[in-house]
Amino acid sequence: MRRIGLLLTATADGPESLARVGAFLQGLQELGWTDGRNVRLEYRWGSADAERIRKSAAELVALAPDVILVSGNSGMAPLHRATRTVPIVFVNTSDPVGGGFAMSLARPGGNATGFSSIEYGMSGKWLELLKQISPSVTRAAVLRDPSIPSGSGQLGAIQAVGPFLGVEISSIDARDAGEIERGVTDLARSANGGLIVPASTPTIFHRKLIIALAAQHRLPAIYPYRFFVADGGLVSYGADSVDPFRRAAGYVDRILKGEKPGDLPIQAPTRFELVINLKTAKALGLEVPPTLLARADEVIE
Repeated sequence: MRRIGLLLTATADGPESLARVGAFLQGLQELGWTDGRNVRLEYRWGSADAERIRKSAAELVALAPDVILVSGNSGMAPLHRATRTVPIVFVNTSDPVGGGFAMSLARPGGNATGFSSIEYGMSGKWLELLKQISPSVTRAAVLRDPSIPSGSGQLGAIQAVGPFLGVEISSIDARDAGEIERGVTDLARSANGGLIVPASTPTIFHRKLIIALAAQHRLPAIYPYRFFVADGGLVSYGADSVDPFRRAAGYVDRILKGEKPGDLPIQAPTRFELVINLKTAKALGLEVPPTLLARADEVIE
């Protein structure tokens, strides 16, 4: 009986969590691995609590599993500190090289490989899309988790594009609900503001609060994943957040069969989707340009 650890930073009962785990289990089953028959899965859920995630990482490493699947930088960072020997497959992790988790994308070396979630160029695309859907925006705040190393790179990429679009860029720390609420409320005190919400464990966990604050203060906002828009957000642009879990099953299978994670190249997203919520746009008094609607992969009405 082989053993796989799963360190997941969200809650166990959320629809997105269920979809991600379901995709991973389906991928395993297609490769001949079934939980309880020839493999045992050990789950740990972080519920966006940094201390709980750290303890869960240590617990999984102590079990000495054959491989650990981990989601996001807030899970990968403490897990990487806890072990340099147990094989790790990460999913939806931003800038794994800059974060110190791998030597390079082509040859990660060490004990970790997996699927990255962004490249910095798309960070500027968020600002471009926000400006297109709300041309009056002249100030935009990036809602970020300052503990994630890649956050500085993302912020820098957005700030580099800001002057060309006539938008002043600032940042809001988003480690917990209190910081988010204070930061968004401060932003809303002046006119022509907008929000850019990169993916992080806090922003995903507190997404309903962020969406509600954006609606309350009539702030146009752009998000990293479709499920933000399904929950009432204005627009999202990013990679599929579920498919990498299915693909991660292939890397787990290869590691269980003897390959080393350091020899498996880190894979970047190949497709990004644009999703627009017309009901939210109408509530904000925004008229979405026909050219943007034509480019959208999905329009929620």
